[in-house]
Amino acid sequence: MKSMTGYGRGEANMFDRKFVVEIKAVNHRYSDINIKMPRTMLIYEDKIKKAISEKVNRGKIDVFVSFESFSEDDVCISVNDSLVKGYIKALNYIKEEYKIQEDIGIGLISRFPDVISVDKSMKEGISNSEISQCLFAATNEAIEKFVAMREVEGKALKENILEKLIVIEKYVERIDEIAPEIAKDYRKRLEGKLRELEEVQVDEARLLTEVLIFSDKACIDEEITRLCSHIVQMRKIVEENIPVGRKLDFLIQEMNREVNTIGSKSNNLEITNIIVECKSEIEKIREQIQNIE
Repeated sequence: MKSMTGYGRGEANMFDRKFVVEIKAVNHRYSDINIKMPRTMLIYEDKIKKAISEKVNRGKIDVFVSFESFSEDDVCISVNDSLVKGYIKALNYIKEEYKIQEDIGIGLISRFPDVISVDKSMKEGISNSEISQCLFAATNEAIEKFVAMREVEGKALKENILEKLIVIEKYVERIDEIAPEIAKDYRKRLEGKLRELEEVQVDEARLLTEVLIFSDKACIDEEITRLCSHIVQMRKIVEENIPVGRKLDFLIQEMNREVNTIGSKSNNLEITNIIVECKSEIEKIREQIQNIE
């Protein structure tokens, strides 16, 4: 079981160049991979997505690819001649018009915007196979670290869910203990009300029928059985080494439904209080499940 959130960084130094790939992800219903990379490397975008998709099933994934060159062949410094001429002409006009004695130096002109531009992009000196080798060395390292972090977070989520299932299981056991007493309490209340009406003759058969009808309506045996089964099933699912987020999401909804039914059927204050606590634990698990792949 893995978390959907994670981060991984890979770096590769080859052929006088350094490639850096960073991967981060947050929760998402589906798989959504977005890659930001230099335009000169866009031909590798689909391959990077495929490499990630083979390891990641779900999540909103952002990938950042960058490179740094240590080769002079990849650096191109250019001067905008027309812009320099325009600046010199304008500066000479200002100098003559306002009688300024200061000389126009190269230091002043070079500081103007866009006079000198630096282009660092991969030239033909490096082959596609070399780029691919370096890029995917960094990519695979990033994916490996990214998946490892997801597994660590997934383990923490699993332990947290299992702890909460123990709490819910204890609540269910207590409800199961109280449930048989509900019909008895109902009969006592009926008998008490009938005794208050001194002129009314108590019909034992009718009283028994009323209690039986109530017992049938208030019976929560099936709900308790299904709830216990869901708990067992969830324990098995969190141990699986495959994407289980959607399974768990469906199962927690079923658990919540059973708890709601128990709460609506049982006419008992203690059970009502337990249901409130039980629903609180289920909601905590539901929030955790939203982060599971």
